[in-house]
Amino acid sequence: MRRAASLAALALVLAGCSSSGTKQITIGAARTYRLANFSPARFVAHRPERISFTLDQPSGAPLADYRTGSGPHTGVHLITVRSDLGAIIHQHPRPAANGRISQAVTFPTPGRYRVIVDAYPNLGGPFRNFQLFRWITVAGSPSVAPLPPFRPTVMVDGYRFSLARRPRIRAIQPAFLTVRVTRPDGRLATFTPWFGALAHAIFFRAGTLEYFHTHVCSAGVIGCTSVLGATRVTGTQTRPGVLRVVVLLPVGGTWRLFLQCKIDGRVLTAPFTLTVR
Repeated sequence: MRRAASLAALALVLAGCSSSGTKQITIGAARTYRLANFSPARFVAHRPERISFTLDQPSGAPLADYRTGSGPHTGVHLITVRSDLGAIIHQHPRPAANGRISQAVTFPTPGRYRVIVDAYPNLGGPFRNFQLFRWITVAGSPSVAPLPPFRPTVMVDGYRFSLARRPRIRAIQPAFLTVRVTRPDGRLATFTPWFGALAHAIFFRAGTLEYFHTHVCSAGVIGCTSVLGATRVTGTQTRPGVLRVVVLLPVGGTWRLFLQCKIDGRVLTAPFTLTVR
């Protein structure tokens, strides 16, 4: 890592952050890597658009060697979120041998979107992942909706996601959300690993769109620990159908949690609005 450890926390607050595993330090937007050759220049909604880019190293050569493994802290996370936090797209494109990354994306509505590239290069030492960002505009009349208030229960295609209680969350202090998930018939859900995790908890701060990303993993999966400064926490499945989700956010404000998991062959996204003191 190029900066002293005392500056790492400042980078988290200023540039957003992500999750990290054992002996990993999470940083904000990388200053030695560059999001390059991004295309296309124009986007439309409701039809597949192929986003393509490279992550150029300090040498100028595209990054082509990424971490691999069974856990979620591998490869590239490509996350696209609408500026009002009304829509999110989460994908894991596979980089080509020459480092080019290409992924088909279908934007649900016109509007302004932020693209987050959360990359895990295959490097030694404490520098293990970084994020790069880009704003794009999808043509047409933008769809903007006010952020809904906190609700303890969210229904997604008949599946019920319920929080045990209203969370009390403070910045830089770890917290856990107990989420019970049931099928449309009332039975507890069974989670299938998706992109290396049983659940992905993706957080964005309203207005600034600062970013944090934690995971819930199966027992024994490595690379599932989230880090902020000296704090290290891991999400778990406490019993069938119940997730213990890590919340570890750098600053206060209104945050939107997108909780994603795969159940019965379907990837479901349950959004919650959270207040962080």
